[in-house]
Amino acid sequence: MQNKGINWQRVRSHIMVFDAPLAILIFLIISTGIITLYSAGINFPGRVEDQLRNILISFVVMWIMANIPPQTLMRFAIPIYTFGIALLIAVAMFGMVKKGARRWINVGHVIQPSEMMKIATPLMLAWYFQKRAAALRWNDFIIAAIILLIPVGLIAKQPDLGTALLVVAAGFAVIFLAGLSWRVLLTLVILAGASIPIAWPMLHDYQRDRVMTMIDPTTDPLGKGFHIIQSQIAVGSGGFSGKGWLKGTQSHLEFIPEHTTDFIFAVFSEEFGFIGSCILVALYFLLVVRGLMIAANAPTLFARLMAGSVTMIFFTYAFVNMGMVSGILPVVGVPLPFMSYGGTALVTLGMGAGILMSVQRHRKLVQT
Repeated sequence: MQNKGINWQRVRSHIMVFDAPLAILIFLIISTGIITLYSAGINFPGRVEDQLRNILISFVVMWIMANIPPQTLMRFAIPIYTFGIALLIAVAMFGMVKKGARRWINVGHVIQPSEMMKIATPLMLAWYFQKRAAALRWNDFIIAAIILLIPVGLIAKQPDLGTALLVVAAGFAVIFLAGLSWRVLLTLVILAGASIPIAWPMLHDYQRDRVMTMIDPTTDPLGKGFHIIQSQIAVGSGGFSGKGWLKGTQSHLEFIPEHTTDFIFAVFSEEFGFIGSCILVALYFLLVVRGLMIAANAPTLFARLMAGSVTMIFFTYAFVNMGMVSGILPVVGVPLPFMSYGGTALVTLGMGAGILMSVQRHRKLVQT
């Protein structure tokens, strides 16, 4: 009987691995996403079923990552990062081209390697700073910047500025949390602002058009500005309490672009209004706060940096998506976390959530 009790305790310790506050917040956001997707994809049979399958896969990935100790994960940092860079180079050489972008490669199954770099890059950076923690110098930050810029450059060349932005955010969060001073941060911001005139001619025509459309979409209301104008109309027409579930006209009449993926927030805002949007923003805010709490209580530098970077990924996803749908940021193709339809991004988010849960779970195991 005693052996059975011990065995059950071992099994239970590998099953009950989820951090309750984090899991509840993710469940609420995913549930909101399914409700919204049912309305947004009413003209696309099978979308909800496919998303439920994606959620199940993401859940399994989350469970697996939550069971892997941060120390074990750290050992795979170099192989995962190197493998990701190799895939990005392979994409640049003979990747698949869709809609003018070379982002995919067929390895028996079509994959988008840039997605894995959202986790692989901060993982590598966290490993590097953990190894250098005892004698951290200014040149270590330069090497870290190079580690970050290699995948960012390869991803931006595809071109995929949305994913490149997310990788920058996750990687920079690691560098900042590792001890980058505010003076250096302020200097980088100033240099970035000063480099805009130099970088502007280097952008693709469609990228410059997105920026100009963000500034004033009415300059081409029936062309490049049409979609963002329709998205803003959807957000504004929801009013205070919304038009009601399944009653959004902008999405059902196909005015909103990509209304099951990148622009699902416009569908949600139209049907649930300002109140619903505030509740959704509050859920994301609490998700970020919980992630920061886990990062702050992490037992090692590596765990703290990884938890902080994953939290920054969640924040950047939500902020950029809501910003572009509302018209205050350029459209860069970033999905709304745990709500937008899609498999690869949802699995990446599940992996990130699993890392947070692993950090929290193994912190408790160390304490006990």
